[in-house]
Amino acid sequence: MSQKSEANGTAVTEFILLGLVETPGLRPVVFILFLFAYLVTVGGNLSILAAILVEPKLHTPMYFFLGNLSVLDVGCITVTIPSMLSRLLSQKRTVPYGACLTQLFFFHQLADVDCFLLTAMAYDRFLAICRPLTYSTRMSQMVQRILVAVSWACAFTNALTHTVAISTLNFCGPNVINHFYCDLSCSSIQLNELLLFAVGFIMAGTPVTLIITSYAHVAAAVLGIHSAAGRKKAFSTCGSHLTVVVIFYGSGIFNYMRLGSAQLSDKDKAVGIFNTVVNPMLNPIIYSLRNPGVQGALWRMLTGRRSLT
Repeated sequence: MSQKSEANGTAVTEFILLGLVETPGLRPVVFILFLFAYLVTVGGNLSILAAILVEPKLHTPMYFFLGNLSVLDVGCITVTIPSMLSRLLSQKRTVPYGACLTQLFFFHQLADVDCFLLTAMAYDRFLAICRPLTYSTRMSQMVQRILVAVSWACAFTNALTHTVAISTLNFCGPNVINHFYCDLSCSSIQLNELLLFAVGFIMAGTPVTLIITSYAHVAAAVLGIHSAAGRKKAFSTCGSHLTVVVIFYGSGIFNYMRLGSAQLSDKDKAVGIFNTVVNPMLNPIIYSLRNPGVQGALWRMLTGRRSLT
C-alpha cells in the first residue's frame, strides 16, 4: 500500500500520477510528441546559449541574461518531462513522496528564478534606454552577476519555504494526483492557499511592479524620441522581452486563479503543459525570430564561419 497509518490519520508515502491520457493506445502518441517537444526545447535553448558564448557581438548584459534564461528553460522542462516519459514507457504511475517534494522544490526554484531574471532584463532595458550615459557603469559585469545571484537566492528561499511548509501537512483523501507532474495542492487547501498568495504577492508582485515601472519609463523615453527610426529601434530591443513577460505572467496568473479548486482538472493539465513545455519551447523562437544578431550568430555557428569582429 502507498499509505501508512499514524495516530492522527493516514500518512502518504507515495503518489499515483494519472498522467495526461488514460487510454493505453494514446500513450505512444503522447510519448513521441513530448519527446519531440523536449528535444526541440533543449536543442533550441542550448543553441541560443552556444551562440551567445561564441559570438563576441553578443557579449552584452542583455544577452548575458538571455543565456541564463536559456539555462532556466532547459531546467524547467527537464524537471518534469523526462520523468513523465519514463512513466509512459514503464507504465508505472507511482512516485515516492520524497521524489514528489524534490520535483516540487526544483519546479518552484527554477520558475522563481525565471521571474526575477525577467525583472533584471527589464531593468537592463531601462538603463540602456533611459540612462545610456551611465549604462556601462550601472550594468557592469559585477552588477550582472549580483543580479543573477540574488535571483537564485530569493528563488531558493521561496522554494524551500514552500516545500518545507507542504512537507509538514497531512495530505487529504486518496493519494491520486490528476496531473503529469507532482502538483501537491490538495493538502490543507486553506493553509496552502494562504501561503501561496502571501509569498506570491511578495515574490511575483514585486517583480511585476518593477517591470511595469521600468517599461513605463522606457515608453516615456522612447515616445520623446523625435525620429521614427529611433523609436522603432528602441522598441525593437524590448519587443521580445515584453512578449516573454506577457506569456510567462499570463499563464502564471491563470494558474493561481484556480487555487480554490480542490480537484485538479484537464484545464490544470493544459496550463501545466503550457508552463513546462510550450513556454520554454517558445522562448528561443521569440528571441531569435526578430533578432538579427542572434540569427546571424546561429547561422555562423551552424556553417562554421567566424564573426568578422
